Amino acid sequence: MLNRHPRILILTAGFGDGHLQVSSAILHYFHAQQVNQVQIIDLMKEAHPVLNSLFSKVYQMSTFTSQLGFDYYGWSYYMTRDSSPSGPVMRYLNGLVKRKMLETISRFRPDAIINTFPFGVVSQRECVHAARTFTVITDYALHSRWIHPDTFTYYVATNEIKDRMVQNYDGVAEKISVTGIPVRPQFYTAAAEAPLRGAAQGTAKGKRILMMAGTFTVFQQLVELIHLLVDQEVCEITVVCGRKQQAYEKLTALFAGQPQVNILGYVKNIHDLMAVSSCIVTKAGGITLSEAVILKLPIFILSPYGGQERENARYFKNNGMAQIASNVRQLAEQLRHFLSAPVISDRIRGNMAQFHRGTAGELIVNDILRTLHNHQNANRDYELLVRP
Repeated sequence: MLNRHPRILILTAGFGDGHLQVSSAILHYFHAQQVNQVQIIDLMKEAHPVLNSLFSKVYQMSTFTSQLGFDYYGWSYYMTRDSSPSGPVMRYLNGLVKRKMLETISRFRPDAIINTFPFGVVSQRECVHAARTFTVITDYALHSRWIHPDTFTYYVATNEIKDRMVQNYDGVAEKISVTGIPVRPQFYTAAAEAPLRGAAQGTAKGKRILMMAGTFTVFQQLVELIHLLVDQEVCEITVVCGRKQQAYEKLTALFAGQPQVNILGYVKNIHDLMAVSSCIVTKAGGITLSEAVILKLPIFILSPYGGQERENARYFKNNGMAQIASNVRQLAEQLRHFLSAPVISDRIRGNMAQFHRGTAGELIVNDILRTLHNHQNANRDYELLVRP
């Protein structure tokens, strides 16, 4: 009998908000298709809460130690980037969550498993309950941890990632779909409303710089950049501090007399802020970069960390969608030049318009549902064929 209500299990991780945001975006598009039996599991947190907390702290610490020349995260990323998916390193990392993954599958009995974090995949021989496994690669660079022979479909951001996968791994060519990276629907809404909002306000985006405080490993770098810009450039600056309460309080005090500097804490409407900004200073996370592309928002990146962020930044720079600065003064000069030359913004926004592929989350969900539908029809036809 055809299952019209598939059960979907999304496996993710809380190392940064990006993977969780991708999972939430996919959840939204399943709900839009009236598929409501969808569960998101932070697998590492569920399997090893103490170890998960430790790994999160170690990851956060790496951003500071990299400034001192001890970039252990970057080293580990590049050392394992081309490792065999079945090698000892990958087997160990995947083994950390394998037991919890099997328990979750046995309990929830999903029809489809979607990885938004590179955990590895449970093979059919390891799991009594058969489920198709799909992987959403959330960066603009490829790492071997994403690869597993039992993955049914990989959803990737670019043709370059697809080409590299085909070159490096046998048997994956027919498993790859170039969709882009899923982002939350609010960004598409904000992109559609941006021209109307500008017309209603009677103004263009003007010179509005949006800065994400998490970009700056050293607090004083952020303070220096703001001073360099407000002292020499007529522009508005909005700084989003997120959950960095101490940074929010210090910046609010430092720039209390500067009306053109707006300091915010945690915000839920970051899409609205991006939609009315002329550019963004941010880290090179795959999801943030994808959000900026949808809103055609030029990107500035300061000293990207080794690993996927550095590779993401290089890809965006090479494709004319971002600029990279190695220090604060270079970043300030890039921003001043950008604000004084509208042709630069037009060129970057044009590159982003050509790069944008559509609604990635919707494409992925539709493809998964089509795959499940075809699989169920094939099983039904087989049962009819062998029935006495």
